[in-house]
Amino acid sequence: MNFTLRPAILADVPAITTLIAASVHGLSQPYTTAQVESALHTAVFGVDSTLIADGTFIVAENADVLAGCGGWSKRATLFGGDQFAGRATALLDPTHDAAKIRAFFVHPDWARRGIGTAILRRCEADAAAHGFCAFELMATLPGQRLYQQLGYAVIEPVEYTMSDGVTIDFVRMRKVS
Repeated sequence: MNFTLRPAILADVPAITTLIAASVHGLSQPYTTAQVESALHTAVFGVDSTLIADGTFIVAENADVLAGCGGWSKRATLFGGDQFAGRATALLDPTHDAAKIRAFFVHPDWARRGIGTAILRRCEADAAAHGFCAFELMATLPGQRLYQQLGYAVIEPVEYTMSDGVTIDFVRMRKVS
């Protein structure tokens, strides 16, 4: 399969937003429609432009079409987009903090073709080059299996209540290289 990885730029935000919605609508079983729509509406699933500004958000593209995205962060926020209320932009210390693996989404037409794995490996390598030797993420239920296959261990299940009162289940995970 042909795709290239590159850092996202702010001009990609509309295409990333469309990609996220397609991914969430097409690949979010076992979540309910109410959970999916709430997560998109409350920016639990959404673009975090801080990652783009930091140069740590990667897109996978094929012939100028975005097939997937994901990033890593040197900041404290574990998940959520720009409008998400739980953001914490404090910088992490790589000597004792884990880099945050963030916002992984693959278009349903490109699912299970190695895009998520390729982006994750790139993010881990980039974070390691910045001194991080541990990685933490908040996995969706559909994403948990991929992360476990790539060496992440479950820390704890999380039932998260979104700002509109709808709850959604995640799994907090960690990997030490």
